[in-house]
Amino acid sequence: MPPSPVTAAVEAALPGARADLERLVRIPSIWADPAHADDTRRSADAVAELARAAGAADVSVIAAEGGAPAVVAHWPAPDGAPTVLLYAHHDVQPTGGDAEWTSPPFEPTERAGRLYGRGAADDKAGVMTHLAVLRAYDGRPPVGVTLFIEGEEESGSPTLPALLREHHEALACDVIVIADASNPAVDVPALTTSLRGLVDVIIEVSMLERPVHSGVYGGPVGDALTALCRTLASLHDENGEVAVPGLVHGTSEAPEFDEATFRSDVGLLDGVELIGCGTIPERSWNKPAAAVLGIDAPRVDESSNVLLPRARAAVSLRLAPGDDAAKARDALTEHLRAHVPWGARVDIRPHHGTAEPFSIEATGTAYDAARRSFAHAFGTDAVESGIGGSIPFIAEFARTFPGAAVLVTGVGDPASRWHGIDESLDLGMFGRGVLAETLLLADLGGIQVAD
Repeated sequence: MPPSPVTAAVEAALPGARADLERLVRIPSIWADPAHADDTRRSADAVAELARAAGAADVSVIAAEGGAPAVVAHWPAPDGAPTVLLYAHHDVQPTGGDAEWTSPPFEPTERAGRLYGRGAADDKAGVMTHLAVLRAYDGRPPVGVTLFIEGEEESGSPTLPALLREHHEALACDVIVIADASNPAVDVPALTTSLRGLVDVIIEVSMLERPVHSGVYGGPVGDALTALCRTLASLHDENGEVAVPGLVHGTSEAPEFDEATFRSDVGLLDGVELIGCGTIPERSWNKPAAAVLGIDAPRVDESSNVLLPRARAAVSLRLAPGDDAAKARDALTEHLRAHVPWGARVDIRPHHGTAEPFSIEATGTAYDAARRSFAHAFGTDAVESGIGGSIPFIAEFARTFPGAAVLVTGVGDPASRWHGIDESLDLGMFGRGVLAETLLLADLGGIQVAD
């Protein structure tokens, strides 16, 4: 049996979408690194060009003061049809060290059906999912579409509230589809219904006016790096549970993960224990998590026999749904101050933006349409899933447009290694994701599609 016209249109759009995804991956749009500010602008211009070619009625590259460039494009709604906002982001994480990658991070490379490269999954695949859908409709989708491609999500979206205020009318919508999440497997689609929040701080500990000889003065005089390490060690109890008082700890009814599969997906070394208490879904989605992301200290091969006068670290705290980012950052700050030893001086300040945790009641016509569309495209019912990561955009947009249904989807999977070395996209799943979103727009537009 020949494929339906929609399926055939998607299949025709996929080769070009793959080529343009590779083009976007080649642009190192690391907005968090000032050295790549021009690359991020070049990435936004490339997305704007692709939106024009996909038939947008108007395309703008916008930015709030001090913020990264974002792209907004519109396809007007047919009479009586809703308007759907399609969100993704074109900025990417730093590489973590180019030499660690099997192939260069900004040279997209296919291996065993997966496309490797920084941003291949997070989130330039989301960008090209939306554009491929619009190409499949030849620039005339059955609903109104606003394409919103952000440029600073990986930095916590600090200027997003300003963008929403300044461009409120241009971004107004009835349904929001956020292509920045993951699926539990390449053939099992997910609708993400909860995300953790995020706060980051920089802590700096000072003990001396200047470095001093560790042999002459060590003993009665401590060093700042050791004091910092003792402070950071207080973030967890002996079981690996976050020990900061006052944070929300939730539970989950999701089935327990297979631990062997989870360990393999993560790349956990043999003998290394999981930390914390509760099921893996609870620990991953519904409880706080603290991590030290970086420490400013001498490299081992550059160290010398001196007591360090100052040391600082970046601390990240993921927040369970139901928590409040401002209160949680205050709790983290108070905890760290209380655990700095030996009377050392301490300075703690916010780092990057904050993200509120978010949970969604997955009911209503938009979710019914999504379940039908994803089941049709994947051949498997969509599951409801949490994500341990944070997408600041979601809570901001939900507050700004409280009447809009929010659908969080994506084309990542556990092997995608978002933010890690050898990030990749399963190309078969990418095709199924494009088909699912194409069917979703048809359903939202009142068009029933069946093979």
